[in-house]
Amino acid sequence: MALEIQVKQLKTAGAVLIEHLRLQVPSGVIHTVMGASGSGKSSLLAAVCGTLPDGLQFEGEIALNGRRLDALPTERRRVGILFQDDLLFAHMTVFENLLFAVPPGARAERQARVTQALLDLEMPEFADTDPATLSGGQRARVALMRALLAEPQALLLDEPFSRLDAALRGRMRGFVFERVRQRQIPVLLVTHDDADIADNAHLTRL
Repeated sequence: MALEIQVKQLKTAGAVLIEHLRLQVPSGVIHTVMGASGSGKSSLLAAVCGTLPDGLQFEGEIALNGRRLDALPTERRRVGILFQDDLLFAHMTVFENLLFAVPPGARAERQARVTQALLDLEMPEFADTDPATLSGGQRARVALMRALLAEPQALLLDEPFSRLDAALRGRMRGFVFERVRQRQIPVLLVTHDDADIADNAHLTRL
């Protein structure tokens, strides 16, 4: 499995953000993208998952496991994304937030997957908890697990650790990297922090 991105141009009406860029991200690899603010990092992720806002134009090709994505609507791309804001649903418990992501199926099986996910998170006692009462690190872990429960075939990480303090950031980074490698999916990580680089061989600077 691999995520393949060929950018001829990614541009606004008045400026070219990225051009002549080619990335290949194999399964289980965390490819880091770094660059100055405004260099097009987050726009690149938006192009991959199909959420480019009006005013931005993408020219090129995006493929996942040999399947072209760039002509598909967002919901059919099977690409997950995790932002620096966890975006948990405030009106749902932790359990309900996780259950929301689980693909359709027998209710008992879906609930069992969430129960196991809470054990993996070492948070089984938080199933009925209001997300607003969680710590920043707990919320970040729940958001990651929710993204993984949706069974994405690729995962995009947009500054997911930037709002955490230094100690928690290191623990959360290890937690994320371990789980995405276990899932053997390609990962594209946007960051400003050199400490987030998983492998210098898989680093692109814009």
